[in-house]
Amino acid sequence: MTKIFINERNKKGYIHPEVYGHFSEHLGRCIYEGLYVGEDSEIPNVNGMRKDVVEALKEMQIPVLRWPGGCFADEYHWKDGIGPKEKRKKMINTHWGGVVEDNSFGTHEFFELCRQLGCKTYVNGNVGSGTVQEMSEWVEYISFDGVSPMADLRKENGHEEPWKIDYFGVGNENWGCGGNMTPDYYGNLYRRYQTYVRQYHKDAPIQKICCGANVDDYDWTENVLKTCTAKPAPGNGNPGFMDGLSLHYYVHPGGWQDKGSATDFDEKKWYLTLEKALYMEELIKRHGAIMDQYDPDKKIGMMVDEWGCWFDVEPGTNPGFLYQQNTMRDALVAGITLNIFNKNCDRVKMACIAQMVNVLQSVILTEGPRMLLTPTYHIFHMYKHHQGAELAESFVEGNQTAGAEAQCRVPQISESVSVSADGTVNITLNNLSVSEEAPIEMFLTEMEPSRIEAVVLTGKMNAYNTFEEPENIKEEIFTDYKAEGRKISLTMPACSVIAFRIK
Repeated sequence: MTKIFINERNKKGYIHPEVYGHFSEHLGRCIYEGLYVGEDSEIPNVNGMRKDVVEALKEMQIPVLRWPGGCFADEYHWKDGIGPKEKRKKMINTHWGGVVEDNSFGTHEFFELCRQLGCKTYVNGNVGSGTVQEMSEWVEYISFDGVSPMADLRKENGHEEPWKIDYFGVGNENWGCGGNMTPDYYGNLYRRYQTYVRQYHKDAPIQKICCGANVDDYDWTENVLKTCTAKPAPGNGNPGFMDGLSLHYYVHPGGWQDKGSATDFDEKKWYLTLEKALYMEELIKRHGAIMDQYDPDKKIGMMVDEWGCWFDVEPGTNPGFLYQQNTMRDALVAGITLNIFNKNCDRVKMACIAQMVNVLQSVILTEGPRMLLTPTYHIFHMYKHHQGAELAESFVEGNQTAGAEAQCRVPQISESVSVSADGTVNITLNNLSVSEEAPIEMFLTEMEPSRIEAVVLTGKMNAYNTFEEPENIKEEIFTDYKAEGRKISLTMPACSVIAFRIK
């Protein structure tokens, strides 16, 4: 019997809604066809944005969207994507598939999409191939409310009022596709470039994000912080001229050279994948320990702005489009990872799964006018009540292990608990075992539930949704529990995720 003890009165920290963020890059069919079809498309749209996709994302309560990349960000020149669309420059997307990028989705379109979604904006600037002036002028174009060359240009292009930039990334993966830089070199560039990301609105400041490490490159974290940190002037923000330091981590069951199929895998690959998802905890702790040396008050957020499963592309698709299916394995990776983010909310203040539509671990897939919700979508939908809630103390006693037959040892149960502003207790549970049910008893410290709501997502480990059968995997009401006083007993199905809301 696994026992979960919950002290709903002991609040451990605030779960920033932005932890449930998303990422959209000019890559494959994420932007074009996935999010944006153009105003003249026969697919129902509002100002070019797919109505079905936007409505599904709004239901999921997306808090923040990152754009335009990714590797694409450091070869993106923003002036190519403004003005009349017939006059916008065309280019070859050399990073992703060698296809023509016509720049019909640019700054105005991104902010229109975020307006429709009701989410915060995260713009990634070009350090790899761009200039300080180019970045500075982009911030001015977007956010300056006054008379200036760039503000006047924005108005000429049809948008009188400025937009709000919530987050601005100064470069992306500058250790790799963003310029193959050393941490010292990038750190000094960051100090320079971020100076010109001007704060035009004191009541709506831009949070600046510094390019952090690839996976376990602790040397990068150490040296960038060493170069960038400085004692701030009184009332002048966070140490190091930054509000966030990014981290990128993708899950590959067999490593970078052996990603494997998204749908055709055995139990060994299942457990290897989940074991690698659990590695996120170690990355957060070890990078966090370095950050603590330079930022002991945790003013700088760890921004895990690229994470998720990366498998081989679906057979017959462009290898540069990174289109993959999405199974219950992806759902468990998402559930595990979001639980880890919740339980490290003192340091992790934003995260963006890669990517939103039709690329890598997508929440939505499209094919022409058709759309489906993936198992990963359902996890984000089930977990949405954690957004803006307070992390509550919880721990598991008698947790079994799974995966021994695959020479892995993963805990059978992963959990996190939060308390919403109205006092509702939100519990998310994952059963990582492919084959074993989990008898569970949950104990609340003080609350005697008067109302319990629960939903479950479960299925065979490699089950997924198709356009012909879009509801193979879907959320269902869960009633196989018994409440007695402050105790809730249940039997959790194998390969499942359950979300409880207790009042």
